[in-house]
Amino acid sequence: MVINRLADYAFPNRNSARGFEVIETIKANVEKVCPKTVSCIDILTLAVREAVFLTGGRYWSVALGRRDGLTANITASNTEIPSPFESLDNIIAKFTSKGLNIKDVVALSGAYTIGFVQCFAFKFRLFNFSGSSGPDPSLDASLATNLQTQCLNQDDSDTRLVPLDAVTTTKFDNMFFRNLVNNSRILSSDQALMNDNRTTAMVIN
Repeated sequence: MVINRLADYAFPNRNSARGFEVIETIKANVEKVCPKTVSCIDILTLAVREAVFLTGGRYWSVALGRRDGLTANITASNTEIPSPFESLDNIIAKFTSKGLNIKDVVALSGAYTIGFVQCFAFKFRLFNFSGSSGPDPSLDASLATNLQTQCLNQDDSDTRLVPLDAVTTTKFDNMFFRNLVNNSRILSSDQALMNDNRTTAMVIN
């Protein structure tokens, strides 16, 4: 059974989400033993919990019983999944429309302590930012220099992957928030958490 991963093809996630073949293999094996009982979303949630724990994060109990969605909508995926180019207000609005709050936005953003991002999502911060001759002044200078060597000022580097956290790339920790305080977040939508009175204190604490 193949997971309906329409959200993977939506613009904010396109060519970024990986590893679904692992979930599909697990689902196929579970179906042989216990058909039509365990959903792909339960398997995905359990896999996330194990990945977080194995990379140094906390272990928690997962409430099971979720059902897979029967429909998918590319328009909704394109408009409701937050984009790295969006303002914090827009991101918060998308979270709150799903019943989450600002604290959830900050907490869930911390998951970016692990993972990779394509150069196109932040390259505008590295070259001729806002008409200047250099990078975004709010981005740590040494990080900007390092990123300029990986994401060249040309189109063929747009899909190159760089770690969201170059310090502890494979460890689930609080480095995301420490990087925010040090102006060392790659995505402007992340760094915005340090520039808003509603979220700054949560980041620091």
